Formats: sequence, C-alpha cells, structure tokens
Amino acid sequence: MPAGLDRVIEEALGMAPVRSRPLAGGCVGDVIQLSMPDGARLVAKFGDAGAQMDLEGWMLRYLRDHSDLPVPRVLFEADRLLIMEHLPSRGGITADAQRHGAELLAALHGVTQSKFGLEKDTLIGGLHQPNPLTKSWLEFFRDQRLMYMGAQAVSVGRLPTDIMARIETLCGKLDQWISEPSAPSLIHGDMWSGNVLCAAGRITGLIDPAIYYADPEIELAFSTLFSTFGDAFFDRYSELRPLTDGFFEERRDLYNLYPLLVHVRLFGGSYVQSVDATLARYGF
Repeated sequence: MPAGLDRVIEEALGMAPVRSRPLAGGCVGDVIQLSMPDGARLVAKFGDAGAQMDLEGWMLRYLRDHSDLPVPRVLFEADRLLIMEHLPSRGGITADAQRHGAELLAALHGVTQSKFGLEKDTLIGGLHQPNPLTKSWLEFFRDQRLMYMGAQAVSVGRLPTDIMARIETLCGKLDQWISEPSAPSLIHGDMWSGNVLCAAGRITGLIDPAIYYADPEIELAFSTLFSTFGDAFFDRYSELRPLTDGFFEERRDLYNLYPLLVHVRLFGGSYVQSVDATLARYGF
C-alpha cells in the first residue's frame, strides 16, 4: 500500500485496515483488498490526481439507485480514491452465469428515459465519454461515440487520418443499418469479462461501469467483442427481450466500432487493423 494511504482510508472510514493485498484490474488506478478490524473486506481503488474515482463512484450509485444490477456499495469516493464493498468472485463465466447475466441485463435494459445520453458525462477506460441528452439514437451514436472517439484517437496519433475519413463517410450512411430503438435503455457500458464477477454459477457483481442510456444492442455487441458472453447468454436474453432481426448479421460489428475506437485511443496497435477490417466489411 502506498505510504499514507492507510491514513487516508482511516480518515475516510474511521478505522484503518489491518491488512491489504493487491487485486488484478484497474485501468486508471491500482486496486487493493482491505481487511478491516471489524472483519469486513473492502476494495480500494486509487490513482493519480484527475483519476475521477468520484465519477466512478457516482456511476455505481446511479446503478444501485435505478436498477437491481449487483454492483458494489460505495463507502467513500474522491478524485483519487474509491472505497467499496468487496464482492465474491470465484471461477469463470459458466453457462449458468451467462444465463443469470442475461436476466440481469434484460432487466437493466428495461430501465428507460426519454432521451439518449445521461445527465452528466461519464468515463470508459478512464477516457472522457460525452453524454449530451439527445432525442435521436442515430445522431448520438454518430456524433458522441464514433466521431468523438475517432477524433480522440487521431489527436494522439493512434488512428491514421485516412481511416478517420472512412469513419466519417460511414457515419453519413448509418441509417442504412441502424433504426431508432423504441426507447433509450440504461446500459452498463463496459461489458467485458474483467468487469463480470461470478461465483457458483451466478453473477455476483458488475464493476467499472461506463453508463448512459442507449440502444441496448450496443451493450449486447460489446459483450461478444472479447467473448464475454455466448450462446447461453443470448438464448436466455432473447427469451426475455427478443432481438430484432439482423443484429448479429448487420449491426453487431457496426456497434463494436465504438469499443474498438476506445481501444485504439488507449493502445493503438492491432486495434487499428480491427477498425480497418470492420470499415471494409461495410464497404468503406
């Protein structure tokens, strides 16, 4: 534990941890498990100034207040430090866990509001994620997701300008594949396996959210990008919220351009080739 962090934790909680150990994860900060004098186990996530851990805490509170999604209870949040309850995690995402995940996300996607976006901007992978309230999903996805994140990737030299030009051309023709959904749905927003905690065939927690109101298909698409969920998930999800024809064949790869651009902005490398291949698949 960094020098002085135990004192900060004691000031925040009224007691100092008796033990700590590092945990995996933490795109924008380090993560440790804390053993407290009263026997409780907590998780502390800490980073440099500007890490906006308080915004992550706000997103977790929002999910607890607006849905039944299992997310950790936040005990303290500030720019550089987030303290939350520890949730059990033992084992991988089994078929039973996938079916449970489908039930959780189907219920989450049933939480709606009148406009796409959110009352405040959020984060994804530590990156700014703009959420201006917008009546049109196509306009929101075009301007606040593809165009915005593409421009961010260009600005740091990780996305070639000729590929950005192809993204702009695609954005002018999105209505060939995307229609307006019936209502904006609340999504977790960062549905890869590292954010899914499981134990005994159940989802025990979903962490590191990047929330906003969206077409829920963008969440479903993201869940396939790094093979978080598969057939067991989609079979159960479609029983609860039937998928519109063409999701897998036409829209999944299009929606996954956004998380791919996030990864290009963060890492560059092979993710640029993935964006290039996706654009080529749609004729651009």
